[in-house]
Amino acid sequence: MVIKMKATEWIPALSTGALDTASLEAMYSAGLRAIEISTKPELYPQIDWKRLTCDSDRIGIKLWSLHLPFYGPRRVDISTTDTDMRAYSLELMREYIAKSGDAGIKICVIHPSTEPNLLGEGRDELIDISSESLASLADYATKYDVTIAVEELPRTCLGNNSSELLRLISKNDKLRVCFDTNHLLGEDHRSFIEAVGRKIITLHVSDYDFLNERHWLPGEGKIDWVGVVDSLESVGYDGVLLYELGLTPPNTIERRALTYADFYNNYLSLVNKRPPEVFGKPIDEACLKNAYIQPK
Repeated sequence: MVIKMKATEWIPALSTGALDTASLEAMYSAGLRAIEISTKPELYPQIDWKRLTCDSDRIGIKLWSLHLPFYGPRRVDISTTDTDMRAYSLELMREYIAKSGDAGIKICVIHPSTEPNLLGEGRDELIDISSESLASLADYATKYDVTIAVEELPRTCLGNNSSELLRLISKNDKLRVCFDTNHLLGEDHRSFIEAVGRKIITLHVSDYDFLNERHWLPGEGKIDWVGVVDSLESVGYDGVLLYELGLTPPNTIERRALTYADFYNNYLSLVNKRPPEVFGKPIDEACLKNAYIQPK
């Protein structure tokens, strides 16, 4: 029996690299109650974990998850056939899984590959390598009471649909899923959520035009948000509504910079199944220029 949590009980959260005290206080004041740590590769070693955990406890903003590095000075890819690169990538993942556990973070989000990848012959080998890597990391993470959440990715990345993602996590029952709402380019949201179900333990929330990932504020793209929320409720999702987009608009949309209050107000609209306020207008020329799926 699936115990269903109402969307209004989900925690409003943000994926961010703004980890200074003032920013965390501003997020809390705006209504946000949790963050995912996600920053540039060169900044991960500079994180002041002791100060961050103290600020989190004092302010009341939960360190929900850490996005494991997925690029850097060296290529990071747990699916590669290059054994040296894979060894480096796995060691980097283990380092930040341990740091997360020590900081009390319970979820680490991971990319199962980089891109581009083969879409035909040879792809199965990459899936096998990635699934072995993920299984080993899931076992390692248990030492730190951390769960690995594998993110579904767009375009030619591994895990770009529910079937392939379920293959990637099939070698270890401890593995779970981070559902990114703006990454699906060949499967509808309801089908994905129904297929993956209770394996989804965290979200990356943003909107898009179904042509490529965009990381727009919900309401600025074409996602049926009532349908997404209904589907997540139906499978018993009970985590955060975690936004993964920056304050500054990308070059595919025209709008002002966002505020933390904009995220919280958008959250209230989504969980109450109301149309969110729309600030931006997509720039058609820019969207068509880098479209992965060509419009019909």
